[in-house]
Amino acid sequence: MRLFNESGHGAKPATIPPATPIVFVVDDDISVRESLDALIRFEGWQPETFASARDFLAQPRIFAPSCLVLDVSLPDLSGLDLQKLIAADRIDMPIIFITGYGDVPMTVQAMKAGAIEFLTKPFDDEVLLRAIRHAIERSHSALEQEAELGVLEGHYEALSRREREVMALVVMGLLNKQIAGELGISEITVKAHRGQVMRKMKAGSLADLVNKAARFDQAHAGKR
Repeated sequence: MRLFNESGHGAKPATIPPATPIVFVVDDDISVRESLDALIRFEGWQPETFASARDFLAQPRIFAPSCLVLDVSLPDLSGLDLQKLIAADRIDMPIIFITGYGDVPMTVQAMKAGAIEFLTKPFDDEVLLRAIRHAIERSHSALEQEAELGVLEGHYEALSRREREVMALVVMGLLNKQIAGELGISEITVKAHRGQVMRKMKAGSLADLVNKAARFDQAHAGKR
């Protein structure tokens, strides 16, 4: 089993998202932006509207439940191009595509790249609102998982190099005697390091420690 990277870097602080979700809208038609702004605001969410993909990209990332209502046809980057640019680091922001001339290949491309909905104008307000609610639920879950991962990485960073080595062998299922042989240290020292690992990682049991390691590996599998 691969465990944490040796440096332990890259942890983000746990963040408690604001109560009001944010719905980003990118559409070059001002009448659409104004209409969606009013609709989103009426539902109690916070709208943030942009006339182009580049305007949206200039906005710093906000750690809050959110989604993106994105027009396919834009004056600079297309909606599909913008989706490609932000797919890797904005998994907490589901995308809902809107377009005036959707076709099957375009829809398939967007959905395969992770979009949760593809609506053709004109669409019913309730259909869009239902998609936004679903997107915000997904965003909230993704942010919670990211915050939990940040806490987990913070715990790992508190371990010494030797404690990290012991932890890696513990989660592989090695006994204290075997770990001692692997690292060339005494069994008593292994027990001491193991105790520190359990304390610093806030693990209540061996199964809990293995679970934390597996969760970290799963979250970072695509980054290695």
